[in-house]
Amino acid sequence: MNQIVKDLNQDQLKTDIPPFKVGDGVKVHTLVREGDKRRVQIFSGIVIARKGSGIQEAFTVRRISYGEGVEKVFPVHSPNVSKIEIEKESKTMRARMYYLRGLVGKKAMQVKEKRLARGH
Repeated sequence: MNQIVKDLNQDQLKTDIPPFKVGDGVKVHTLVREGDKRRVQIFSGIVIARKGSGIQEAFTVRRISYGEGVEKVFPVHSPNVSKIEIEKESKTMRARMYYLRGLVGKKAMQVKEKRLARGH
């Protein structure tokens, strides 16, 4: 029975997911259905958590909108998530960044950015 479930889940896993981690700035393109119309809506922010594995894997994105913190949880392998773009990479030393919830202003969106080596 367990092998049957694994095979069904394996068929539904996406293969075009970029390797992003906690602390990275991402844009998540989601499909929104309004009546009989479909459109793509973009939610951009910082990934503050990744949970689960396999088909149940999900990640939480946080952004500041009109002075209020907004968080959304997206399933990684959902058909409603059409694309994930990495805006900026970070250099974090944590598995979860829940401490950003308590910060206000610019500090709430600042994470140490990864410095790319330029031949030095």
